[in-house]
Parts: sequence; structure tokens; C-alpha cells
Amino acid sequence: MFKPCVLIPVYNHEHAIAAVVQAVLTHEVDCVLVDDGSSAECARVLQDLQVATPGKVTLLRHDINQGKGAAVLTGFRYAAQATYTHVLQIDADGQHCVADVPQFLAQAKAHPQAVIAGYPVYDESVPAIRLYARYLTHVWVWINTLSLAIRDSMCGFRVYPVDAVIALMARQDIGRRMNFDTDILVRLYWGGAVVINLPTRVAYPMDGVSHFRVWRDNALITVMHTKLFFGMLLRIPSLLARHWRSEPEAGQ
Repeated sequence: MFKPCVLIPVYNHEHAIAAVVQAVLTHEVDCVLVDDGSSAECARVLQDLQVATPGKVTLLRHDINQGKGAAVLTGFRYAAQATYTHVLQIDADGQHCVADVPQFLAQAKAHPQAVIAGYPVYDESVPAIRLYARYLTHVWVWINTLSLAIRDSMCGFRVYPVDAVIALMARQDIGRRMNFDTDILVRLYWGGAVVINLPTRVAYPMDGVSHFRVWRDNALITVMHTKLFFGMLLRIPSLLARHWRSEPEAGQ
């Protein structure tokens, strides 16, 4: 059985979220919105979206902002209870190319135990500092997996098998803010998941809203990489054995 849903964590994206949801629904897939303690204005927009699309949009809410990762994990708990087999995560701000949803879901259906991870193809709107800074994380991920299997760990457009994530959540705390996307992908790889990398266009709208908090989130990301590095040291034998078995690194 292949039963996917699209999961969108939302925090004060009232100007972009309606267009994102409408684009998602054109692909005949259910949509789960997680309101991560948004403003009253954004909450009203999300409520209107749910009312306008009964049975297609599910709205979950956090009373206070807990972070992107916490919102996605709340969505996973709901997805498991609702018997969805796969979750396609996408951002609420309109950066991601919703037209790529069918391609990502087709790969997930063909490879149901894999993580289908988007890697960005940027246009001229990308800020140069973001483009160059993310390479630091790429290098740390390659070190912490002893592999080049993950092309980009920071892109929030990807498909997960629900059962693998629920199992990981049961045994491991996962980053709950902007450290989430990298943390969960590395840990799923450690657990044996194959990562299939797919290109996807990413744009930065001129009126886009960023919730990245430079000092707090960079500190969290630094702590995450440190923990992952020491976790990698403990896993060197199993990671090397994975390569010795000549396991193909999908999507390379």
C-alpha cells in the first residue's frame, strides 16, 4: 500500500500558504498543515483553508511556537495514526517547486523504504551568503556519514517513509528547530536508509519571510554537528561495512 500525504509546517506564512496548498491539492494528495503557534491572522487563513477543502486539508495546531522540527514531528505522529505510509515535507513560504510533487511521490512509491531528498537548483534570487554558507553543513554531513550519499541535507522538500521516522522518534531525540532537516536525515542514513537525491528548483521570493534566527539557530546547528560527529565515531565500523558491501548510493 502506498498512501502519501503532504506535510507543511507553518509559522506566520499567511501571505504564501494559500497558494502553496492550492498547488499541492492539484496533485490529488491529502495535505496536513501544522500551525506552529502562528499569529491570529495566519491562524484564520489556515482555518479558512481547512473549511474550504473538507477531507483534503487537515489542520493541527501548537498553542505556542515550538520550532519547525517540532511541527514536522507532530505531523508525523498524526500521519502514523491516520495510516499514511509516506510524508512529503514541503515548506510553507513558496520557495519549493510544488510541480515536482508527482516526481518525488513516484520515486517514493518505487522505493518505499528510501528517503527521497531534494537538492536545490537555485535561480538568481538566492542570497549568496546562504548559498556559500550551506556548503559548511554539506562537508560536515559528508564527514558524519563517511559518505557523499546526501547531496543536500538542508532542503526541506523530501519524502520520508513514516514507519522509519516513527521508529527513529521512539529511540532518539531529533532537532526541533532549524537543526531538524539535517539531524533527521543523517540519523535515518545511520539507520540504514537509502537516500535518493532529486533536483528541485528553489526560489527566494522578494517578500519571503525567514524565521532563521542567526545566533540561536547557528548555535543549535553547531551543537547538532558536534553530536553527530561523536555519533559517527561510534558508528565507523558499521558505516565502513556499508561501503564495503558496495551498496549503491542512490541518486548520485
